Amino acid sequence: MDTSVTGHPALLDAFLGVAAELLDGVDAALDTLDDSTVNGSPVPGTVNSPFALVAHIHGMAQFWGGAFAAGEDLPPRDRDAEFEATGTVDEAHHLTAELRDRLPGWATVAVTDGIRNRSAKGTSRKDAAFVTPEWVLDHMLREMSQHLGHLEACRDILLAGRQ
Repeated sequence: MDTSVTGHPALLDAFLGVAAELLDGVDAALDTLDDSTVNGSPVPGTVNSPFALVAHIHGMAQFWGGAFAAGEDLPPRDRDAEFEATGTVDEAHHLTAELRDRLPGWATVAVTDGIRNRSAKGTSRKDAAFVTPEWVLDHMLREMSQHLGHLEACRDILLAGRQ
């Protein structure tokens, strides 16, 4: 177990606060879509659908937070399938709700215990064996914010095409 973390509650509070804001943004974007547009792509075959982006955010956080940091025994991650996922707006909201429920526990483990399972499978990063718990939390926020931006741009293009 990695014991290099500070365990500082401010780190945990900051992570959870920003993550909640990002998930609020994802949910707000989803609320503007219907079950057809949530699976649409502005450029089919090259741009991910809103649902696929939410599935990727969920898969990314489940891997880095759940399997890698918290050491949970989760099904192996299929990153490629995340980008091909389809579903309903309600199913996408279920994925964000699950993250809201699970992120606090995963982040708490990261800041108090460190990394529990560096051998978890689900990333192509060659430096995963050496990253810090703080890096994992930062990485999850970066990925969530990046893909929220993708989701919002995709939504805007899809909705503009309906007018």
